[in-house]
Amino acid sequence: MDQPVNSVCEEEVFREIYEKQSTSLRNFFYYSFGDFEKANDYVQEAFVKLWNNCSNIIFSKARSYLFTVAKRLFLDSKQREQVALKFRERQRLDLTSESPDFVFEEQEFKVRLEGAISALPDRQREIFLLNRIDGMPYKEIAEVMEVSIKTVEKHMATALRMLKSNVEELLTHKI
Repeated sequence: MDQPVNSVCEEEVFREIYEKQSTSLRNFFYYSFGDFEKANDYVQEAFVKLWNNCSNIIFSKARSYLFTVAKRLFLDSKQREQVALKFRERQRLDLTSESPDFVFEEQEFKVRLEGAISALPDRQREIFLLNRIDGMPYKEIAEVMEVSIKTVEKHMATALRMLKSNVEELLTHKI
């Protein structure tokens, strides 16, 4: 007689997986990042992904799924750090060849632009940053966020319109 398969979507089963895997997953992230708080955040993110996909995950594959997610999260994080590092390096090189007034205005503009990006609704901001900073195509963003490509396109278009409006306002209201 076949034994019933434990569903990862059942709270007790999910809790059991969490209790058995969270420490080793946290250690993986801690060893990878060297930051305990960041490790805890990524453990939670991995388990959220497991919960969101619980109906597609077989109980016996939950550990493998979590560590696959963990590796992807780590690689994505490192890729974002490299992009940010290249951006900062490019900024540093640009700053050395410009006048102090230009540098000051550029820095002010960047602060205001970052504020405008921060003011975007959460989903729009996330889609904008995934596409424009991380270079993710719409299809991959749709898969990661579990929405349609049309939804990604709509949020991106709205975010770009809002940012364009804010940038035009920033340019017309110089310090």
